[in-house]
Amino acid sequence: MGRLAPLFVIIAAALWGFDGIVLRPALYSLPVPLVVFIESTIVALLLSPIFIRQYSKIKKLSSQDWFAFFGVALLGGAIGTMAITKALFYVNFVNLSIVILIQKLQPVFALSLAGILLKEKLPKIFFLWAFLAVTGAYFMTFGFSLPNFLTGDKTFVAAGFSLIAAVSFSSSTVLSKRALRNVSFEMGTYLRFLLSAVIMIVIATFTGDIKTVASVSSYQWMIFLIIAFTTGGAAIFLYYYGLKKITASVATICELAFPLTAVVLEYFIHRNILDLVQWFGVAVLIFSILKVSRININNVKS
Repeated sequence: MGRLAPLFVIIAAALWGFDGIVLRPALYSLPVPLVVFIESTIVALLLSPIFIRQYSKIKKLSSQDWFAFFGVALLGGAIGTMAITKALFYVNFVNLSIVILIQKLQPVFALSLAGILLKEKLPKIFFLWAFLAVTGAYFMTFGFSLPNFLTGDKTFVAAGFSLIAAVSFSSSTVLSKRALRNVSFEMGTYLRFLLSAVIMIVIATFTGDIKTVASVSSYQWMIFLIIAFTTGGAAIFLYYYGLKKITASVATICELAFPLTAVVLEYFIHRNILDLVQWFGVAVLIFSILKVSRININNVKS
């Protein structure tokens, strides 16, 4: 299964793209801190049996392990998730181009942090395929055109939140690799959501959004449960399984499946037709991700 590790990260990222286009729009009427708090809490509760079975392993974690998990929860579970949700809310899930563009910068941050913090060393060919992956993702979204920042819908603010999300998620990817060093991917998933829930209840209480939990409709509760079992808890489960066996550098390129999925779903759901150049970008992105995956198999030991 180790040879398929990059595929698990790709599937997880594709699920995140599905979340942003199909599921999360149903939560638009709710405050963002409340959305992230409920999402994290539901998954933490569902995974609580893992805590009971592996409690003895938690007591063995060092202060560095706990620091890494807290960073993952704060940056990925809290700040990053709130920022990307806020960015999507600002553009009403319609003008997604700027949000998706900023997410393509995530590998730049993650590769830099992986080299600095994790001392990851990759062959030069990796950076060629990484560059082509980001280039393909750009053409997939915009073709030969430049991104339009004058579309209204608070696009500049959305771009700012998307940039915060990109930095936070890239940092979380690198910290997750460190956090998983001494625990199973199952326990890593549980701790990520548990600490995120703790952080988010503090934030939601401070903002006063916790008081609006009664406004969540039965349909929105159903969406939260679907997210917990698919694009939330299940996706992180798959992601951490793959991340345990590959480098953070490879993982962050595989995560470009997120904008790829978002753009393809935009085509099928909102009928935003892709032109020939954009489909070429799709092909380059997929081909580059597959090449990066093979570099992982041939050059990185799990």
